[in-house]
Amino acid sequence: MEVLAIIPARGGSKGIPGKNLRPLYGKPLIHYTLEAIRKSKTITKAILTTDSDEIMAASRDFSKIEIPFKRPPELARDNTPMLPVVTHAVEFLKNSQNYRPDYIVLLQPTSPLRTHIHIDEALQLLLMHNEADSVVSVVELPHNCNPFSIMKYDGKYLQPFMQYDESKNLRQLKPRFYARNGAAIYASTYECLMVKKSFYGDTVLPYFMKKEDSIDIDDQFDFKTAEFLISQRANNFAS
Repeated sequence: MEVLAIIPARGGSKGIPGKNLRPLYGKPLIHYTLEAIRKSKTITKAILTTDSDEIMAASRDFSKIEIPFKRPPELARDNTPMLPVVTHAVEFLKNSQNYRPDYIVLLQPTSPLRTHIHIDEALQLLLMHNEADSVVSVVELPHNCNPFSIMKYDGKYLQPFMQYDESKNLRQLKPRFYARNGAAIYASTYECLMVKKSFYGDTVLPYFMKKEDSIDIDDQFDFKTAEFLISQRANNFAS
């Protein structure tokens, strides 16, 4: 069973310049993802796709992480979708190494609190369900973000996004809603990704994660939040 991990890491970042290499609690942000992959018991092969020589240099010392190519400029723009980046990597391995994985997992380096345990649990969930096309990490939406709590503004008044019976206890009646979380585990079968050209396909399994493990670093606030959480866990472990 071949499970390929793909780490996409562009050199450019609008929110935080040089984000992937910025030190976070003593080491570059990308190292958290590379270390999680190295500790994974399910991933059998991992490649980094980047357009940055600096990111390449910072990642070469990690066993299990291959850097077989430099990402083409046309796949490293600000508005480049993730799907062609991933399919390009899979096709490159097929053409250059005659390698075809059974499963592909996308692990973006902006999620330092996602561990090898999360990755392995999500992958094992997909491996145990042959009928599924994919598994995606999700977090439950808080009460105020539930569609039943959202209000639309029509330019003058607020209107409920979804209608409900106000005579009943809304908190108890509302169905639970989930969103793809910042930890961004997208695992798909080969057929789902390369034939259907989708990360999700038709049958998507949820891998539930805690809010505090779902940080996706996009701006300075996210960075400070992640650093605080990591320092707290380090202090708790030391004590």
